[in-house]
Amino acid sequence: MTENAAAVTTVVRRALDRARPDDEALLTDDTAAEIVAATERDLYAGATGAEAREALVGVLTARVERDPAYKRLAAAVFRHQHYREVTDEEPGADGIPAAGYREAFRAGIERGVEAELLDERMAEYDLAALADSLEPARDGRLEHMAMTTLAQRYFLTVDDDSIELPQTFWMRVAMGIALREPEDERLARAKEFYDALSTLRFVFSTPTLFHAGTTHPQLSSCYLTTVPDDLEGIFDSYKAHAKLSKWSGGLGNDWTNVRAAGARIESTGVESTGTVPFLNISNDVTAAINRSGKRRGAACAYLEPWHLDFPAFLDLKRNTGDERRRTHEMNTAAWVPDLFMKRVQNDGQWTLFSPDETPDLHETYGEEFERRYREYERQADAGEIDQYERRDAASLWRTMLTRLFETGHPWLTFKDACNVRSPQDHAGVINSSNLCTEITLNTSEEETAVCNLGSVNLARHVTDADSDETPGDDGAADSGAIEGIDRERLADTIETAMRMLDNVVDLNFYPTDRAERSNTRHRPVGLGMMGFHEALLEQDISMASEDAVDFADRIAEFHSYHAILNSSRLARERGTYDSYAGSKWDRDVFPQDTVSLLEAERDREIPVEVNERLDWEGVREHVRNHGMRNSNTMAIAPTATISTIAGTTPSIEPLYANLYVKSNMSGEFTVVNDHLVADLDERDLWDDEMLDRIKYHDGSIQEITEIPEAVRERHRGAFEIDPRHQLRLAARRGVWLDQSQSVNVFFPSTDGSLLDDVYRTAWELGLKTTYYLRTLGASQFEKSTIDMAEYGRTQTRDVESESTDNTENDLPSVEDPTCEACQ
Repeated sequence: MTENAAAVTTVVRRALDRARPDDEALLTDDTAAEIVAATERDLYAGATGAEAREALVGVLTARVERDPAYKRLAAAVFRHQHYREVTDEEPGADGIPAAGYREAFRAGIERGVEAELLDERMAEYDLAALADSLEPARDGRLEHMAMTTLAQRYFLTVDDDSIELPQTFWMRVAMGIALREPEDERLARAKEFYDALSTLRFVFSTPTLFHAGTTHPQLSSCYLTTVPDDLEGIFDSYKAHAKLSKWSGGLGNDWTNVRAAGARIESTGVESTGTVPFLNISNDVTAAINRSGKRRGAACAYLEPWHLDFPAFLDLKRNTGDERRRTHEMNTAAWVPDLFMKRVQNDGQWTLFSPDETPDLHETYGEEFERRYREYERQADAGEIDQYERRDAASLWRTMLTRLFETGHPWLTFKDACNVRSPQDHAGVINSSNLCTEITLNTSEEETAVCNLGSVNLARHVTDADSDETPGDDGAADSGAIEGIDRERLADTIETAMRMLDNVVDLNFYPTDRAERSNTRHRPVGLGMMGFHEALLEQDISMASEDAVDFADRIAEFHSYHAILNSSRLARERGTYDSYAGSKWDRDVFPQDTVSLLEAERDREIPVEVNERLDWEGVREHVRNHGMRNSNTMAIAPTATISTIAGTTPSIEPLYANLYVKSNMSGEFTVVNDHLVADLDERDLWDDEMLDRIKYHDGSIQEITEIPEAVRERHRGAFEIDPRHQLRLAARRGVWLDQSQSVNVFFPSTDGSLLDDVYRTAWELGLKTTYYLRTLGASQFEKSTIDMAEYGRTQTRDVESESTDNTENDLPSVEDPTCEACQ
């Protein structure tokens, strides 16, 4: 149905007025008139009211770069339109009516159950009580990018009709996770879980948000598999790959056991084609699966660098060569043993083998690996091994780094650090990490490792400097105080989050028997964090500073303390996980204790300070008495998507730039550093001219000398912080983690020797894994103030399609990576 021009103008004015923010200075009558006029210019004759409101959102989001408040105004208009679509009702003069909101919740649950989309137990809750617990005002925490992402990809639909509003979405997830609780406690737990989620203090990873409370609750984020060295096993792995991807799982596949090209196959007497043709098939399987109908399949293949196919593995992501030997849809990662890094440092030789002749290398690490490796080298020299090849270790390392810079792959992950520091060293060997390199769990031909993820939003736990609030007692010693953080609130959030994550293990729909067997036996979870950089900005701390290193250490220790303590509390209530006996936990060895174990294994110092500030003896005593509910408790995932929902900075990463365009499956969105705008506005420096100058400098302020130095220092972008400093931040966090963290490397140079130093530093600091290598766009000239004598003014390429081609003062742009399982 169409409307005349006057009616459309009325629709636009009404929508703008009902979304009007408290800040009247933002939306004066003149500004409102300009916005209405701009919206009318974007409309065609006969446009509907819905199209008019959509055009209004477009006009508002175009102004976000001028004032971040416009993204909240656009969100309100979008939210009102979504309410119309869900309820077929018009918001009132004061916005969405609470009564209508609560009725939409009840109707949505009932319709979802009737359509067999939701678990029938969801209708057994006291829906009236839960409806009364909804807080519609919390919708205001969701910015436009968050609302768009939720509406397009997360809200449940029946017959293509959305049945969820933001708060009903959070309540549905909370109810689904509370189904694990005893019936007489479910209502209270659902309210508790809803409160943590809807306030954005904690957010689950995407698969949990997609499927909680549904009839097929595949809630887990990551699956790790080991591919066996036989044809039937390889094709069984493809089948499992497809089934796991179908239900939104991201995959880390260990291929090291598969024999190399040229190795003899006894049953047929012919030579093997090696891993590459099978990896090409795996690539096609990955591309064929659209996970949950909402995102592309995603997988990462892992190979150890002593494998004879490793040189060919390095070329899998190249854009030249035989396409049958390329895997453009799949990520790759090197599973690097310490001995290789030692040979690189000592300019030694490196020997490549086929695993059918060296079957125990993949199942050993540390000193035992080195002993067996040298024995196989001796056998090769004695003519007792048919297939092997000698390479200069440093030359192979340079090729790895060259491919990494050219293609972004293979990611570099470190086998020995993952295994030596694993709490599950008694349960076998860790053969790979996962899709996003933060998971370090045991796999075998019998077990597919599974991990369940969610992230605490640190920015929601910064103490309001303008309030009289005094953080209460959280059970930690005063010496562990973190200035600027509400420890009591953070401890409560972690307690609730650990309970929710543990519930996922029991509620989960497992696509394969091997996944169910592994997850119910070990019960690993990965409690992560996001909003790290925003939490620093809230406290006026530069990420490039030593204060940031200290904060990283303290916040990670607090995070670890409460994650471990609450897993042990759950063990007291629910029992220990099945494989607890013999674990490091059982042996009173905690994550911080394993740094010295890695030093002993390497026979060299790990240059990372280990300093316990909290009362760890109390936690150790609790674990001694009650054990642990979960084999692993912590992992820091990338969170690019869920941090968008939470309106904070991704994971532990620095802000990409102060002004840029972010692209994901929901569209393109202008991202502006609100804290910078506030700092400049406070100093009367924020105007159109300043905006144009920041655009000219590609979102950087480092060369705008009118801005005070302290402000410039606080607002460095990702490429304006030395990547080795960011690795130090990761290393200090890593002391306290029982798994790993997705550590992107932001590299602002083309100097190969510097790239070499960065990744050697990662290994020397004892990092378990690294993730993407990020470089600047080809046409974006560098303007940062990193030590220019070292990095120089260079034009660099972006190896992950994060196009920053800035013509005519366009904003730099960045694309979300494909790994959304962990986000």
